[in-house]
Amino acid sequence: MTQSPFSRRSLLTGAFGAGTLALALTACGAGDPTADSGSDSTASGGAKKLRIGVSVYDMSSFITAGKEGMQSYADANDIELLWNSASLDVNTQASQVDQYVNAGVDAIIVVPVQADSLQPQVAAAKAAGIPLLAVNASLNSTDIAGNVQPDDVAAGAQEMQMMADHLGGKGNIVILQGPLGGSGEINRGKGIDQVLAKYPEIEVLAKDTANWKRDEAVNKVKNWISAFGGDLNGIVSQNDDMGLGALQALKESGLNLPVVGIDGIEDGLNAVKSGEFIGTSLQNGTVELSAGLAVAAKIARKEDVKTDPVYTMPAITKENVDVAIQHVVTDRAAFLKQIPDLTEKNLSSGDIAAEGIPGQS
Repeated sequence: MTQSPFSRRSLLTGAFGAGTLALALTACGAGDPTADSGSDSTASGGAKKLRIGVSVYDMSSFITAGKEGMQSYADANDIELLWNSASLDVNTQASQVDQYVNAGVDAIIVVPVQADSLQPQVAAAKAAGIPLLAVNASLNSTDIAGNVQPDDVAAGAQEMQMMADHLGGKGNIVILQGPLGGSGEINRGKGIDQVLAKYPEIEVLAKDTANWKRDEAVNKVKNWISAFGGDLNGIVSQNDDMGLGALQALKESGLNLPVVGIDGIEDGLNAVKSGEFIGTSLQNGTVELSAGLAVAAKIARKEDVKTDPVYTMPAITKENVDVAIQHVVTDRAAFLKQIPDLTEKNLSSGDIAAEGIPGQS
């Protein structure tokens, strides 16, 4: 869909201090959004300098990479980013969004803790004329101004198909889920279930959340190894971090089982290259979150933009992992410099995931 008219609230003069731009690892990392430093709100090029507030569910590896992509785009487009992490707490995230609304920022980006949350905050932002966008994880609301999401159903189906192919269509697996109730967990789970329905000889022995976290997955998988022992044939993880925790648990238990993940973070890509992961799906946070910021900025500046582009993750295997590693790790500095131009090109083409990965449609 195309942008609907949005009466943006006037930009408050002033900006956060330099400390608020640092990476926020705590719930209230952005400090006081109402602080006034007396800075000019007009950028040197004559365009209106934007202040955009961001609240993310937690500082996962994916989000950390995404922040770098957003900052690259922001630096090139007269945007000041105000950053907060909710540390997986819905109430904390609600408070953060309230602060942004009260500060009169130009737009708000939320990577939600839960899909069924923030309804009062969405309503308050709309009433204040501040576009609020859900990026990377969805909000169940018809009042958001934009919705930049990955195709998590397709990603879940893609990883489950990798495992089914590896197992020859039969065997026993366990599934590591994201935070229960989040759109990533729900939709990746739907995709996994779609493929499982085609393989009646694959049995799910257990599934449970490890909250996207590596350390939680270590303990979870150790418990499953104790419970199922030699009956376990593979581990399907809804993200790479949990899959890497599963790998650690397997190594400490002296086992070697196939693991598959999603996201394509540095350690996950290295695990694909080494053969410890049978594959992953590249959700490059650098690319995806930059696209979300670009959509928010264009809405705030009343420019035409598709407000609901979809990020479709390419499958990553040993055959194409080297290019993904270049973008995420070895040539990262050069790749970050390309992000502003790449983001604009992708918004124009409609393929916001495009980054030249072999096999990417």
